[in-house]
Amino acid sequence: MNYTLNIRGRLLDLSEPIVMGILNVTPDSFFADSRMQTEAQIVRRAHQIVEEGAAIIDIGACSTRPDSEPVDEKEEMARLRRALGVVRRELPEAVISVDTFRPDVARMAVEELGADIINDVGVVGNASQRSSSLVGNASQRSDAADVTLGSVTYYDATLGSVAHYDAMARLNVPYILTSQEPTLRDTLLFFAEKVQQMHDVGQKDIILDPGFGFGKTVDQNFELLSQLECLQVMELPVLVGVSRKSMIWKTLGCHPEDALNGTTALNTVALMKGASILRVHDVRQAVECITLIKGVKGVKGVKGVNGVKGVKVKDDSFTAPFPSSYWEDDKGKNYCL
Repeated sequence: MNYTLNIRGRLLDLSEPIVMGILNVTPDSFFADSRMQTEAQIVRRAHQIVEEGAAIIDIGACSTRPDSEPVDEKEEMARLRRALGVVRRELPEAVISVDTFRPDVARMAVEELGADIINDVGVVGNASQRSSSLVGNASQRSDAADVTLGSVTYYDATLGSVAHYDAMARLNVPYILTSQEPTLRDTLLFFAEKVQQMHDVGQKDIILDPGFGFGKTVDQNFELLSQLECLQVMELPVLVGVSRKSMIWKTLGCHPEDALNGTTALNTVALMKGASILRVHDVRQAVECITLIKGVKGVKGVKGVNGVKGVKVKDDSFTAPFPSSYWEDDKGKNYCL
């Protein structure tokens, strides 16, 4: 499918996959080489991301790695003010997303510093750390569902989700919605519910992130990736962020520093299954991967959405309200959904 994002009046074309390059201004991100602390490091990394072919720079100022405690809102804002100011000065035309889960941080980044996209990693950290004026305190709810990875807790603050999405929609920028659900069925149901809530409060451009590494086991990550094409039923662009994550280095028995080859392999799978955006540490390799996949997608075979070949999945992998069939080959046989 052909998608576009409205970036402050400019259209970002997603008819072909693009790359989002990671710029972390944290001292504790899981991949040490991605940590940029000084102004010189930030400038060098921002230029590297753009020069190697990324369409978006994703700036993160609060680590969400397992076994980490999120910094407080004041510190996250201070880090973003410094980093965003530097990048805007050096690359005024760059498309910048901000990786945060706090509405007040998102507002500051967009209204004060000109961020173009909000990359909401979900309801991460203790609910009391969210902006109480915008979102209900999930820690006080008896039905607050949570999955703990290390010492970081992920809440589904249903009571406050509409207020949260309303706050984000008021910023009038594209929004990346992250799922922490462990299965395809639950991910689709989550996206269906939340996308409707966001449309109801006026959010226009929405990007779906199935949340590899968030609330899932290694096996669940791989199972979801194997069924990624089924997210096309939502008719929204899909972002995949598997770069150097534990699903790779735990499987291969290595470390994040040695996980580039595995990252490229899984990015290839994601592209073949319809990903529109690759969020990566290693931009050049991801851009090359996209270039090669363009050639592969010209091969004749089963016809599918966005050139993706149909793949059979279990009949009970999810239920209504989704269609019972989605792909069709040259003989009229249905695949997936």
